[in-house]
Amino acid sequence: MSAVREFGRALTQPLGAPAAAVQTFIEVPFDLDGRKLIPDGLIRVTRGQKSWTALVEVKTGSNELQVEQLENYLDIARVCGYDAVVTISNEISPLPGQHPTAVDRKKLKKVALHHWSWSEVLCEAVMQKEHRGVADPDQAWVLGELIRYLEHPRSGAMAFEDMGSSWVPLRDAVEARTLRATDKIAPDVVLRFEALLRFAGLQLGRRLGTDVTPALSRKDLAEPQVRLSRQVTQLVADGRLTGGIRIPDTVGTLHVTADLRAGRVICGVDVEGPREGRPATRINWLIRQLKNAPDSVRLEAFVAHGRGAGASELLGAVRANPAVLIADPLKEIRGFRVEISVPMGAKRGTGRSSFIDSVLNAVSSFYEEIVQNLKPWSATPPKIRAEAAFVPPADVPVALVSTAPSSQDGPELHPPAVVPEQEPATSHEVSVGATSGPSRASAPETG
Repeated sequence: MSAVREFGRALTQPLGAPAAAVQTFIEVPFDLDGRKLIPDGLIRVTRGQKSWTALVEVKTGSNELQVEQLENYLDIARVCGYDAVVTISNEISPLPGQHPTAVDRKKLKKVALHHWSWSEVLCEAVMQKEHRGVADPDQAWVLGELIRYLEHPRSGAMAFEDMGSSWVPLRDAVEARTLRATDKIAPDVVLRFEALLRFAGLQLGRRLGTDVTPALSRKDLAEPQVRLSRQVTQLVADGRLTGGIRIPDTVGTLHVTADLRAGRVICGVDVEGPREGRPATRINWLIRQLKNAPDSVRLEAFVAHGRGAGASELLGAVRANPAVLIADPLKEIRGFRVEISVPMGAKRGTGRSSFIDSVLNAVSSFYEEIVQNLKPWSATPPKIRAEAAFVPPADVPVALVSTAPSSQDGPELHPPAVVPEQEPATSHEVSVGATSGPSRASAPETG
């Protein structure tokens, strides 16, 4: 962190540190109530009069963070006037900003508690080196060596590799329809699934070079227990685990559903349809964007003011006949849902026939084959109307035709004023009509 300036800032600034050089120290000893405590590290960032300091605790492999140890470090930080305690381990928080270890909330009044999983650290390092860039070549080499180390199987920085001991009992209870909302295994699996989706987002973000985050509302972030209760209720009712991933600049949220009763992993995205054209035209607009997608993709069309599920069919059948998605030709199609369904693994770990790998592979392939090829509909820009040449109506008297310029006239010159023809005037009429000057047609004089 201190050797690569951009990497250090990328990690510390979201935690509240100023944009400045990062100083790091290891195994700094502290005394707390007569006990000698040695955190793994200390981070300090100073810019002008502002200074941000955090204690660091690190765990590798399958080692988990300990509540007592973290609370001791929170007390040290409070006494010393430090800003935060940062933990690093292979545990992945189920929700952004939520720590995987529950500590006494009273100790968080003056000191913040943050957590980085090793997957997040690795993802940030890859994004900084490969996508954002490092100005100094030597620092870029150092960051590359860190990436090489963290990616080594023996580094202790593991990926998400286990659904926990509650996975198998819960899977069996769902199949037997004996799962109850009061069973302790249900919340544990729900949190593990949320963490798996976060890990899937981190993996996808490393490849895309962008921040892929869980699709959560403000209410979900503010009230995580309410969301957990809702997820547990859904799991008990229909045996489904659901979640979403938000990817910048895509047509919509990538929804992920694990149907434990059906043994399927479903990935889908909702696409807003065109606002003009016939129903078949709108369907063809979507089909053209899915030219490389497999025929097994399921499409569903939603009509305006419609309730419930819309007409659905596999992409292969829709390619042959787009009308199969038109349930009512008189109703306007407003949107579509595009989904894939793949077999779900049953094992709690990783590898062949594992639940974790089936979810990760489904998310990756769905994005690559479907989502990245979809573009939102945009209306055609209005074009300037070509002005037609002015032609007076045949049945309108000439005297009534307007000679003033108008936008209804053509690009040529405006038509000249039309003067009605008059009969030749007699000498008498000319002499009488002349009011100024002598008349040229005067009567001959008489003697």
